[in-house]
Amino acid sequence: MRPYGGLVTSQHSNKTHRENGRALVVFSGGQDSTTCLYWAKERYEHVLALTFSYGQRHSIEIESARRIAEMAGVRHEVLDLGAIFSGLSSLTDSSQAIPEAENASSNQGLPSTFVPGRNILFLSLAASRAYSYDCDTVVIGVSQEDYAGYPDCREEFVKLMEQTVQAGLDRPIKIESPLLHLSKKQTVELAVDIPGCLEALSHSTTCYNGAVPPCGKCNSCQLRAKGFDQAGVTDPLLERFGASTHAR
Repeated sequence: MRPYGGLVTSQHSNKTHRENGRALVVFSGGQDSTTCLYWAKERYEHVLALTFSYGQRHSIEIESARRIAEMAGVRHEVLDLGAIFSGLSSLTDSSQAIPEAENASSNQGLPSTFVPGRNILFLSLAASRAYSYDCDTVVIGVSQEDYAGYPDCREEFVKLMEQTVQAGLDRPIKIESPLLHLSKKQTVELAVDIPGCLEALSHSTTCYNGAVPPCGKCNSCQLRAKGFDQAGVTDPLLERFGASTHAR
């Protein structure tokens, strides 16, 4: 099945291609997935971006994903999952407040922003699309270094999902997570080294509240600000709005 008539070919000449060279990127339009999209463009001859609409309150990220995919010159699909996660997280329930960074986690367990099963479903659907589009790799921007203990951002989870995908599809589809062991500082440094990535990040959406400019108070905003501060790089998103720092 090739509804796109083939995947787009990257024009960079310094890529290190894998065999077949086809990658599908799970693409939210945020900082990490944007960095992964441009990382994939440097390494694969053909790249496709897949975005999920799942009732997230920060749905502005879908528009960010569309804009960045166009900038990157890659084919882009938005898959509408409806209200499948409705009420399960403060990210999918507008009646719940998004916690500020200092209150994002507690001794009671995972933060309210955790969406149970989200990455399980995303990787399953991405693998299905990868199978159909003859991609040999799925790329996802999870990181266990900077997240608030989300179990679906850990190395063990990624490895087990890869095994499950390969067993269920009977095809050696790899799951690449290039940011898995990187801090936000290191993720920013990686973005700096990839042509076009910083410019794309100026249109990314990280804020859990979906605020434009970003709220600067939620855990996601604070982690992003910390990474750029530690890397000594001005966040291009804030530059676009004429600001030098996230709101505190």
